[in-house]
Amino acid sequence: MLPFLGFVVVFLIFIISTSIRILNEYERGVIFRLGRVIGTKGPGLIILIPLVDRMVKVSLRTVVLDVPPQDVITRDNVSLQVNAVVYFRVIDPQKAILDVENYLFATSQLSQTTLRSVLGQIQLDELLSAREKINDELQIIIDRQTDPWGIKVSLVEIKHVDLPQEMKRAMARQAEAERERRAKIIAAEGERQAADQLTEAASVIAAHPEALQLRYLQTLVEISSENNSVTIFPIPIELFRPFLNSTGSNTQSPNKPA
Repeated sequence: MLPFLGFVVVFLIFIISTSIRILNEYERGVIFRLGRVIGTKGPGLIILIPLVDRMVKVSLRTVVLDVPPQDVITRDNVSLQVNAVVYFRVIDPQKAILDVENYLFATSQLSQTTLRSVLGQIQLDELLSAREKINDELQIIIDRQTDPWGIKVSLVEIKHVDLPQEMKRAMARQAEAERERRAKIIAAEGERQAADQLTEAASVIAAHPEALQLRYLQTLVEISSENNSVTIFPIPIELFRPFLNSTGSNTQSPNKPA
């Protein structure tokens, strides 16, 4: 009697363990009955028929897929390594199980081949300066190809572009030459503006000679404010011309006839 009761207890435990499943809020279960799909269930408590039903769990959370570095040759024949990250989620669990054997592996392989294909059609300058555009193009292509699998690709981001050392040195020299060119252009523009200002000032002084005398006096005031023991300052003769004229007239006046 005891062996029979033990067998019954073991059988009941087996039935319960194989017929009851609990799925979380982010999980769904694809139910197979004798090899045929009867639907998708979850979340919560799921009851299966022992030895008849089989359930495959699928997570609906966003999966972060790291694409390993890929050897890429750009359109301008530059060899480099590029890696990326893909964000996707399952929106149709039944398609993800029935239409592809392993949707994680399939999405990873598709991302790698698409990355090499797209980057091989663009130039290096575009890859470095237009990443957002390239990310959008990768996302559209991968999402269109994974749509029959019930997978939605929400984002693709290029993480790192590994350039050869020769290319890094060439780009550094190019950047330095560009900075020097801009510095020379700015300096030449400053010289031109200074020349324009001096020309304008010379025109004003030529039209008003007294402006030069005022400028001399202003410079003298600035120099005298400094702590100098001796100051040598050239004073224009125009400042003394009235005195010279008055002195000359005084010396000539006694010689005039009465």
